[in-house]
Parts: sequence; C-alpha cells; structure tokens
Amino acid sequence: MELCTASVSSLAHRSHISTFGRPLPRSRYAGSRSWVSKGRKQSSLYVMNAASTRVLPSSRGIGQPAQTNGAAVNNNKSSALEQLDIERGVCIPFRKYSPEMVRSKVLGSSGSVLSLASRGVEIIWKLGFYWSSLVYDYLVGRDEEIVPFRARQLRNLLCDLGPSFIKAGQVLANRPDIIREDYMSELCILQDDVPPFANQVAFSIIEEELGLPLEQLFSKISSETIAAASLGQVYRATLRETREDVAIKVQRPGIEPIIYRDLFLFRTLASFLNGISLQKLGCNAELIVDEFGEKLLEELDYTLEATNIEDFLINFKNDPTVKIPLVYKKYSGSRVLVMEWIDGIRCTDPQAIKEAGIDVEGFLTVGVSAALRQLLEFGLFHGDPHPGNIFAMRDGRIAYVDFGNVAVLSQQNKEILIDAVVHAVNEDYAEMANDFTRLGFLASGTDVSPIIPALEAIWQNSAGKGLADFNFRSVTGKFNQLVYNYPIRIPERFSLVIRSLLTQEGICFTLEPDFKFLEVAYPYIANRLLTDPNPALRERLIQVLFKDGLFQWKRLENLIVLAKENVSKMSANPALKSNSLQTVASQKMEKKLDLTDTIKDGARLFLVDSAIRRQLVMAFTEDSKLHVEELVDVYRLVEDQIDIPSVALEVLQDLPSVARDFMLSWSDSVLSDRQN
Repeated sequence: MELCTASVSSLAHRSHISTFGRPLPRSRYAGSRSWVSKGRKQSSLYVMNAASTRVLPSSRGIGQPAQTNGAAVNNNKSSALEQLDIERGVCIPFRKYSPEMVRSKVLGSSGSVLSLASRGVEIIWKLGFYWSSLVYDYLVGRDEEIVPFRARQLRNLLCDLGPSFIKAGQVLANRPDIIREDYMSELCILQDDVPPFANQVAFSIIEEELGLPLEQLFSKISSETIAAASLGQVYRATLRETREDVAIKVQRPGIEPIIYRDLFLFRTLASFLNGISLQKLGCNAELIVDEFGEKLLEELDYTLEATNIEDFLINFKNDPTVKIPLVYKKYSGSRVLVMEWIDGIRCTDPQAIKEAGIDVEGFLTVGVSAALRQLLEFGLFHGDPHPGNIFAMRDGRIAYVDFGNVAVLSQQNKEILIDAVVHAVNEDYAEMANDFTRLGFLASGTDVSPIIPALEAIWQNSAGKGLADFNFRSVTGKFNQLVYNYPIRIPERFSLVIRSLLTQEGICFTLEPDFKFLEVAYPYIANRLLTDPNPALRERLIQVLFKDGLFQWKRLENLIVLAKENVSKMSANPALKSNSLQTVASQKMEKKLDLTDTIKDGARLFLVDSAIRRQLVMAFTEDSKLHVEELVDVYRLVEDQIDIPSVALEVLQDLPSVARDFMLSWSDSVLSDRQN
C-alpha cells in the first residue's frame, strides 16, 4: 500500500500529461476497482501505475525494487505479491488471493488437518511415483526415447488429481521456462472436460444464489448441459420476464474448498523449491504459485467475470465488427452467471462460415484486429480464445464468450512491448534484451550479453523469411529453447499473451492455410503509431523514424501506406461479402487516415523541443542536400487523407498554447545556461 500512497501523492506533479482531449478505452487492472473510463484524462492512470516511470539500474530509493521483477525476494522484505505489483506496474488495493487468506481459510475449517494430510499423501504418492519413473528412465538411459509416453502419463496424472492440477497443467502448457517443449505439446491438448454434476444440484445452486424458484426466473431450461468443465457447467434457458435466450453458467458444488486446499499445499511445496527456482528461473517458486493462485481464484468468482464482460462491452461498444454478449447481473451471483445466448458458427468450420455469406479472410482480419486492440489498445484481453470460445455471427461480426480468464497489461507493460517492437525494427538487440528485464522475464542485474546473440538469431531468421512464411509458432518454438536454456521466467500475463496469439493464429490457419497474420498486424500497428495521441506512442514513432541519427524516409512512407490500408480495410466490416448492401453503403462513407493530431503534435515538438528540431532539420539536409523529393512523395501519400484548411485552422487555434510552451522551454534553457 505504500506504493499506492506514493503514487497518489505524485499525481499532482504528473497531471500535465493528457491524451490531447481524446477519450481512453476502459482499462481495468487485475482485480482492482480503479478505472480509466472514457472521457477521463490519462493522468488518472498513475493511481494504479506507480512503476510507470522508467528507472535506470543505477537508481536508488523506491525505483530500485521496481527493477527486481519479482526475483530477488531474499533481498527484499516485500511479499511475492507486492513484487508482482511492482513488476506489472500496478497497485491492487483489494485482492481475491493472498497466501495469508488461503492459509486462514484452509486451517480455519473443521477437519482441516486430516483433509490436508490425506490430500498431501495422495499428491506426494502419485507425483512421487511419477518422478521415480523419470529417475529410473534416466538411470537406464531411455529418458529421451520414452518422452512421448511419459508426457501422456503426466497429462493423465494431472486429470486424475482434479481441477487444480488440470488448471496447473494448462498453465504449464504455456510455460517453456518450467517444462520441456515436448511435454508442453502434450499438455496443450489437456482438456478440463469432466462429467457434469446432477441437474438437480445445479438448479438448487441457481435458486440458492438468486433467491427465487427456478420457474419464476426462467420459462424453460435445457435438460442437458451445453458444456461441462472442471469449475462449472453451462445450460441454455429463456428468461421468463423478457423471453430472451440466455446461457447460465453454474459453479461446480464444493469446488472452492478444494481449490483453497490445493493452493495451500502448492505454496507449502513451493517454499522448499525456492533455491532451485531462483537458480533456474531467477525468481521464487512461491511467486509462480501466487501468480497461478491469483488467476485461479479470479476465475472462480463469477461476479468478477460479469465485470470482465461489462469491460469488454464498453471497450468494443463502437466497434461494428465485434460482438460481446450482454450480462444479466440481476440474475447473477458469485456462483451463477447469466449471459446473452450467442447463436453463432464455430470458428473452425470454414464451410459453414462461407455458406452464411461471410468472407473467411475478411472474418480473420476482423479477429486479428480485435485481438490487437485488446492487447495494445485496451490492455485487457481474452486469455483463453480457443475455438469453443470464438464464433462467427451471421452478420460478419466475431463473438467472444467465457470471460473468466482475462489478462491485464498496464500502460507501462504496453509501452515496453511497443519498445520491444521498435528495438526489433531498429535491430537494437541489446535494448531488446533489456526490455525483457523490464517486463519481468529476467531478474534485475542479470547479464544479458549471452542472450543478445540468441535474440538476434531468432529475429533475423524469422524476419528474413518475410511475411509469406512468418508465423508465431515457429518464432515461439525457437524462443522456447532460449527460455529453457537461460534463467528466464515467463510472467503469467505474458504466457497468456503467447497462448492467445498462438491459439488465434492456429484458428486462422485452420480457416485459411495461406492467411498472413502479419499482413493484418502491421497495418494496425502502423495506424496506431501514426494516429494515437498518447505521448508515449509519439515518442516511439520518433524512435522508429530515426535510426543511427538518420531519418528513415522510406520507413515513413511504408508506415503511411500500411496505415491507409488498415483504415480502408476496417472502414466497413471486411467479413461481409462485397455485394452486401451494408458494405456498399459503408464504402460510400469510407474513413480517412486522421493525421490531424499527429501534425499538431509534430508542429508543437518542432517549435518547443530543440533536440527534435535539430533532428528534423538534419533530416531535410542529410548528405548535404535538401530532401525535397522525399518530402513531396510523403505529401502525395497523405494529400487525399488530409483536409488542409481544417488542419491549418486547428494548428492556428493551438498556437497560444504552443507559444506558451515555447517561451517556457526557452526560459528554462536560458536559466540552465546561466547556472552552468
């Protein structure tokens, strides 16, 4: 909480940072109740973003722990959860999970000692027998040849041990820092499908949670479950009051005490593995359990899932290409969730999608754009977008269901991710390795020099193939080898990012084997860099346009071309067939690339920032010549996108503010010169 207090006290000093009057998407930081709503200034982010200011390794004071990345726990009195907050760049005043709370719940229940002892014996016996089999394989020299069998054996063992272990296995399937890739491949097919529990039990939970008889709430309800999983099951029903079709998600009875008990045992075991974990991963084993426990308990709380749905509804409310189901909080509680029924087509059925009149490649473009917006714009993204959770609506929209597993990226994390992209584009692999430290993949103080050549090899090998052959799975495979060989830990939220991208890329290839993921991603990123008014993105745009002190004219032209492509493609739903009346009407009102704010900010920077002014003047006069031809080429690319009189008027209206900033900058430089 000290971090929160320090953040709030510094808010007044940061209030000059704004979004240039533009509204921000709603962005919630894991488990907190602090929001950035539309119409709010960006400065309010800092209440939950205490670690957003960049801190150099040599810094001291409160900035120093921010670089520990949850690793050097023995040198810091703060708990693993507090260090996670620092690493994430957020502060969470109210939690669903803490080790103390888990311990209290488990040890405070009747018969806890006997229950813990019997469950502990079961876990130790089954895992111990499996481990002894691995040791035997190693001793007789068959440890490599028998890997496929042992991997299947591990998957079956996790299923036998129950829901906590099933969830743990699904997490391990995306953690190359913990488990070998051949075992990961087997765990990727780990399903949490379990036999449904009795309807009568489920209906009793609904009545108990909502306080009314089932007949008063629903006019009909399915006699069989639509889906059953380890944490709950789903029914289809019709609301009596409104006659709307809904999906009812009911939590499995007695699941909460089981989860708490297993988490207590997990963390107890982790305390004995801290030494190994620090050596292999650069972090505490307890921290990994805390990440897992926090996410699992969030998934167990259906009121939080209802809030997740509301957040997604707000973020996509003006997006005609995305469908988020309505949530009926009046009929929902901590163990029951009622949502709008989504009548869509499974996203892995290309024939059905085509028969519905939907353009498959256009639908995939919609899906990739929606995923990128979640990740880079909202910082709130669907953590489990497998084929059962994504549907194609008959009007061309992409629909998401099941929001129990969502992940959050702070503004700080999003900016560092963009930094990593910029450093990759500029082939600055040393800074790229430092980005991994800032994101929590590496412990503070880790020597990154051995990793730099590996990163360079991975990126150049992948990027050298071009868009035609690039895919995330091949890059991830090489990255997995790097992670397994170095003390690198993949933070839980980024394991979800990787899983989300891989899953959605897999869906793309299922529907369209020749689909080029990056051909959609690059135009979106170019559009964001050129048009987003966030000061942090403005800074990254400048970094992209300058390399080794030289202005990259060709790169600017490519960015404009790609951004125009993104605007043109997304001005109407590309999933709709070209003969659709809606598409024709939309094309008549085709959007343009809005560079107004970019030009205004560029003019401001040119006048106020002497360093930028010097760089731009040098860009126009590089190689002892005026680059008029390049400037004309850029103008021709944007002349049909810009209303010159309108932009000029806005720049003139902004002149008093610019003049004030110029005078302040000039007076600061004068005073600084006199002091020196």
